[in-house]
Amino acid sequence: MLSAALGLFSQSAWAACTYPTKIDIPNGATATQEEMIEGQKAVKQYMADMNTFLDCIEAESKATMAEDEASEAKAEREAILSKRHNAAVDEMETVAANFNDAVRAYKARQE
Repeated sequence: MLSAALGLFSQSAWAACTYPTKIDIPNGATATQEEMIEGQKAVKQYMADMNTFLDCIEAESKATMAEDEASEAKAEREAILSKRHNAAVDEMETVAANFNDAVRAYKARQE
């Protein structure tokens, strides 16, 4: 009974890793300076939120390794956590690249 309760707790903790809401990147070709500044703030906050998400995934991964459950279920959970981690890192790289493109387009307009 105790292991079942611990299993439920770890399941709810796993669900606690909330993926941040995707942000809109300003269009550098048309954005105002204020919109670019707000976009930069949004990107910084998004990256911080994503790092919190990654920390949560890492904590869950460590918890998965420590749990005493069937190795097949453990391996499946670890694979899911790994995919969630990799998708988050890919998304962070895409957001950064898109914002950098917007900044370059904005600066090109200023020249």
